[in-house]
Amino acid sequence: MQDRLDRARRAASALENHVADEFLAGRLSRRELLRHASRIGMGTALIGALAGPSPARATRSGKPGATIRVAAQMPAGAIEPLTVSESGGVMMLCQTGEFLILSASDLSLKPMLAVSWKPNADGSVWTFSLRPGVKFHNGHIFTAADVVATMDRLCDPKQGSNALSVMRGVLSPGGTKKIDDLTVRFELEAPNGNFPYFVCSENYNAIMLPADYDGDFEKNFNGTGPFRLDRYTQKVGANFVRNPTYWGQPALPDRTEFSFYTDQQAEILALEDDQVDVIWQISVQGAQGLIRDPDVKIIDIPAATHREVHMRCDAGPLADRRVRQAIALTLDRPGLIHGLFRGLAKPGNDSPFAPIYPSTDPTVPQRVKDLGKARELMHAAGHADGIDVTLTTERLQEIPDYAVLLQNACADIGVRLTLKIEDEAAYYGAAQPGRSDWLDSEMGITDYGHRGVPNVSLGAPLCSNGAWNAAHFYNPTYDKLVATYVAALDLHTQRDAARQIQTLLLEETPVIIAYFYDFLVATGPTVTGVSVGAISQLFLQDAAVQ
Repeated sequence: MQDRLDRARRAASALENHVADEFLAGRLSRRELLRHASRIGMGTALIGALAGPSPARATRSGKPGATIRVAAQMPAGAIEPLTVSESGGVMMLCQTGEFLILSASDLSLKPMLAVSWKPNADGSVWTFSLRPGVKFHNGHIFTAADVVATMDRLCDPKQGSNALSVMRGVLSPGGTKKIDDLTVRFELEAPNGNFPYFVCSENYNAIMLPADYDGDFEKNFNGTGPFRLDRYTQKVGANFVRNPTYWGQPALPDRTEFSFYTDQQAEILALEDDQVDVIWQISVQGAQGLIRDPDVKIIDIPAATHREVHMRCDAGPLADRRVRQAIALTLDRPGLIHGLFRGLAKPGNDSPFAPIYPSTDPTVPQRVKDLGKARELMHAAGHADGIDVTLTTERLQEIPDYAVLLQNACADIGVRLTLKIEDEAAYYGAAQPGRSDWLDSEMGITDYGHRGVPNVSLGAPLCSNGAWNAAHFYNPTYDKLVATYVAALDLHTQRDAARQIQTLLLEETPVIIAYFYDFLVATGPTVTGVSVGAISQLFLQDAAVQ
């Protein structure tokens, strides 16, 4: 083993050596090594020497021909790739749509419709080679023209794209260039070492669509994936069948059948009664018995998934950061993790830097419950008699219970929260300022999905020009620190910027991020080969029933 490591080190560049040393010193896990290798283009020989073989997405251990039945959360609105923002719709997109790159559960990147990618010297231009011989379900041949058209739509503010939260400041319309039918060049607005993550499966809007796409996705689910649409009925469900012209291995199942639910208990009963084989994304709250059941398989992926409590920084009593700090100090975070998740979560420290990220600085002190300090802050802010605040949120998994716990915690310092709990469609609205209870509310709790890097969660909800800035947080120092973090090419520089960002957000407290919870999927005892993405995706091409 030592000889192999020595050979790998001699072959590495200076940056590769730095990452290798971090791994060998125990400061990087195998997962973190793979993520950094993907980002900086580390040689495959070095990756193999250090990390060993990477895990497969799923093991094909079953026979073909099954029908896989899924209990799924009902999509909140139309299945439209350009604008989908909620988890039910995200999951439906990937049943037939595919991405340039797949983000694996270990945060590494795998080829999908792109077979390779590489940056120029400073990471401001990335060139992707595309997979040949790929067909859309309608027979159209996938080429670079489809990539250019898809990315231009996603980056165009006039299209109302939800992906602008990811692409703003990174890639503009016209920045994606066709070199030839199987080569695409991305000319970025600024250097970005993490750019492949911006066009991978974690950018869930970025499924590749035909160049002439006209907004009819829900009618035909036209993609390049291993399944094609059989039938879709709004608010009822969807059926898919094996795609006979798929570019890769044919899907094992003959069919997949999705039934939409609005209640987790109904999903659990369906699994227990053998009406479904899979429950996509369970919440620990209400599913404790299921999780303990030895006849149920739980797929558990540590993730950066979290709930963000935003507090409006530009108006009302929450404009005083002392009030926001006081509210954050009322929460018993270990108690939340035990009560809501039975330990299947990690504490958050009021920034998007989750424990799974190697750039997160663990030396920044963890915020803990301190009612005495909270009351002092309220008194200093001139609110010794308390304040009245309306908290608006969505009816999703444990969020209503979290809202009640937050309401009770705030009562201890005189913050009287009135809860307004809506269905997802009402909460998100048009997902645009002035047309969304989410973005226009005084205070809210929002579901934020997993990302392989924290860039999106640092930018969209918190930068001054962020598309999801429900907190109305405008801080030039923060914006500059995020720009520094995004441009950083080495772990040391990233951690230095991360420490400053974490410290600033604790001081300003525009948001509360009290926990990062694991992504959980339940299957029956005879089901194998189910793969999930912690961004709310479900992949069934390798699934089987024993």
